[in-house]
Amino acid sequence: MVTHRATVCLTFDFDAISLWIGPYQATSPSMISRGEFGVVGVERILRLLARRNIPATFFVTGHTADTYPDSVRAIAAAGHEIGHHGYLHENPVALTREEERAVLERGLAALDRAAGVLPRGYRSPAWDNSPHTIALLEEFGFHYESSLMGHDFLPYWARVGDVIHRDRAYEFGRPSRIVEIPVSWILDDFPHFEYVRLGNRLSPGLSAPSKVEEIWRGEFDFMYREVEGGVLTLTMHPQVIGRGHRMLMLERLIDYFAGHDGVRFATLAQVADEFRAAHPPA
Repeated sequence: MVTHRATVCLTFDFDAISLWIGPYQATSPSMISRGEFGVVGVERILRLLARRNIPATFFVTGHTADTYPDSVRAIAAAGHEIGHHGYLHENPVALTREEERAVLERGLAALDRAAGVLPRGYRSPAWDNSPHTIALLEEFGFHYESSLMGHDFLPYWARVGDVIHRDRAYEFGRPSRIVEIPVSWILDDFPHFEYVRLGNRLSPGLSAPSKVEEIWRGEFDFMYREVEGGVLTLTMHPQVIGRGHRMLMLERLIDYFAGHDGVRFATLAQVADEFRAAHPPA
C-alpha cells in the first residue's frame, strides 16, 4: 500500500573521465579535464545531501571507480546507493552479447575493488540498451535498471524478447524479473547544460538554470497532481550539476519538492523493492 503521495529520486551518473576518453575518444587534456571536475562535483553533492539528510543513487562507471576510488568510497560511506554504469561508458548497442557481458563483469569487479559494492541496479551509458541487456541483467542477478522511457512516473517490468517487425505489428516479449524505473532526457541535466562540439555534432547546452528549474518543477507538479504514488527520477552528472549556480538550483528544487505534503526522497533500490513487493512478477 502506498503510504506517500510522491517520491523524488535524485540520481547522479558519475562518469568522470570515462565519458570523454570512452565514447568521445578525447586525447585533449582540456576535454579530459572536464571529467576531472566530476570529483569536485561529487564533494559538493555529498555536502548538500548531508545537509538535507537525503539518500541518493550514484551510477558509477568501472573506470571511474578505478580512477577515483576515494570518491566512490566517500559515496558509499555516506550511505548512498551505488549502481553499475558500464566500465568505460560503453554503449551496449555497439557490443556483441559476449562483449556486453565482459563489460558488466569488468564494472562489477571495479566497484568491488573500490568500495566493496555489489550493485543491485544498472543504468546503461547513453540510455541505450541492447537486445541482450535485460536478459544479461537477469543472469547477473540485478534487481532493477533505469534506462528506458516507456512511462514517465511509474516503474514497470522490463521486457525481454521483443522482436522488431517493419511489415507488421511490433512483437512484445515477456516481462522480465528486472524492475524498470524510467528516465527521460528532459529530466537529465547533460543535454540542458553541457556544451559539446565534436566533428559534425554540436550540443549547445549552457541553458540558464531558471529554464531547467521551470521544466523540472512542471514535471513534478503534474506528477503530484495526476499520478498517485508517482516517482520523479532526476538524472544528473557531478561534472555538470556540480557548477555553483546549478547547485543553487538543485538546492531550490529539493526545498520545493520537500515543501509538498506526502513527498519523500528515496533511492532507486528502495523504489524497486517496493514495486516488486506490490507487483509480483508473473
